[in-house]
Amino acid sequence: MNQMLPRILPAPDGKPLPPEDTADAFRAFARDLADGRRPWTTGEADFLAGLFDQLAPNWDTTQATGRDDPVRDALARGGPFPHGPCLEVGSGTGQFTRLLATAFPTVVSIDLSEQMLRQAARRSPARVRADASALPIADGSLAAVAAIDMLLFPSETARVLAPEGVLLWINQLGQDGPLYLPAHDAAAALPGHWQITEAAAGWGSWAVLRRTPGISEVRQHRNVLRAAGRRTVQRRI
Repeated sequence: MNQMLPRILPAPDGKPLPPEDTADAFRAFARDLADGRRPWTTGEADFLAGLFDQLAPNWDTTQATGRDDPVRDALARGGPFPHGPCLEVGSGTGQFTRLLATAFPTVVSIDLSEQMLRQAARRSPARVRADASALPIADGSLAAVAAIDMLLFPSETARVLAPEGVLLWINQLGQDGPLYLPAHDAAAALPGHWQITEAAAGWGSWAVLRRTPGISEVRQHRNVLRAAGRRTVQRRI
């Protein structure tokens, strides 16, 4: 069952709006990529890495103010969260890494841009340059994936999350953001069944997505338990 929480953090004045034409194009790209209608290529990865390498030196002064409300609200009201490591994909200069570290014992920051990761040195002790479409993470090893204004790679996100793991889906500018994808669209793109808790906060919005077992997963779990029980009986005999 999905849950929409009431807003408690108002939207401040002065919301920065990106150019409409550019934002529309990026939003269409984000939707098509999540839905599998458009492939992710090395050319696109190289383009974005170069773009954000150029933006990195001034990123904190141009993008650092008034945008942490959705993250703070998600961590305050989106739990309880499972205990374990959190992967911050598209981490940029690490503006939100310390906030995430208040909820998770370990936060690993991943980004395509080497220059962004260099800027994050004082905020993110664990940084890896990697492509979120092919994460260097073991299957089912994460308590959380935090995606803040990030493209969604559904199969990789589902692969690295533990069965009880959560996706923190944050849009700092809400539907005005250039990579905005509604939470229900993100849930529909992810393999399996997902429950959503979401709210508006500040300029943006947040959602916490939790995997819920479907009928086939429940049956599989029961079969595993029955098989384990039979093995236990055989060992006792």
